[in-house]
Amino acid sequence: MSHIPVLLHEVVATLDPKPGDFVIDSTVNRGGHAQALAKRIGKRGTLLGIDWDPEAIKTLQNKKTEFPSRTHFEHGNYAEIPGILKRLALPKAQALLLDLGFSSEQVDTSGRGFSFRVPRGGEEPLDMRYNPREGKPAAEVLRTIQEQELADLIYQYGEERYSRIIAKAIALARRRKAIRTTGDLAEIIKNAVPKNYEHGRINPATRTFQALRIYINNEFGNLSSLLTHLDQCVTSGGRVAVISFHSLEDGIVKRHFQDLVKAHQAAFLIKKPLLPTREETAANPRSRSAKLRAIQLV
Repeated sequence: MSHIPVLLHEVVATLDPKPGDFVIDSTVNRGGHAQALAKRIGKRGTLLGIDWDPEAIKTLQNKKTEFPSRTHFEHGNYAEIPGILKRLALPKAQALLLDLGFSSEQVDTSGRGFSFRVPRGGEEPLDMRYNPREGKPAAEVLRTIQEQELADLIYQYGEERYSRIIAKAIALARRRKAIRTTGDLAEIIKNAVPKNYEHGRINPATRTFQALRIYINNEFGNLSSLLTHLDQCVTSGGRVAVISFHSLEDGIVKRHFQDLVKAHQAAFLIKKPLLPTREETAANPRSRSAKLRAIQLV
């Protein structure tokens, strides 16, 4: 499945970029949202696309001619946007988009072990890093982390009620042999939880894989950092839109936006988060949990 930009029409309408504007897509991925925004700002506008995945940036660098604006694609973490703007001598933007989803390609074809599903080529190594040049891969984390800390992170980031059982099973399994592949980990989890786990609604490995991915990439820390420094990225009167995909990250966005509004530093563009239509979720099931929140800086 190719990557389909989520809530595309809602994002463009909410950010409402004008010809000549400077827009930042801080998780540009394969450029779906970015192309639509570039069309709105036109030849006089400037687009900055940032992604932590070097392969995504490499792909987009080869497709610059498809973007009808002055375009910069930069490999980096969205938490680093203030520094990136300074390095590129770019001003604050009129609009900023942050899409917290990760693409179908990252799940299905990256070879980095984001998914517990076994791809056609066989099991993938347990890596889970968006940027394979930074940090420790999941296999190394599972080899060294203390059982209690592992249980806590699975519970905190995955909202997994069987976190202690799963952590104990992982600790026992790694004494026998190293946990190196997605299949290794998924099998350990499957054997640890009750047979009727969630009544079959989701795979038993879903929440643990989510928790490890969030932990390894410091996703919540990066998100809070960007939201804390929005005034260094977006100009007064500029718009910020964030698409989240689960309750924990949506809670972080909601609280930061509420704090800015209470401090009279921003105004809500939408009172309640926008959700995908039935038509969108039917065409793209991965969009079903998406929520779009947006503010305008004062």
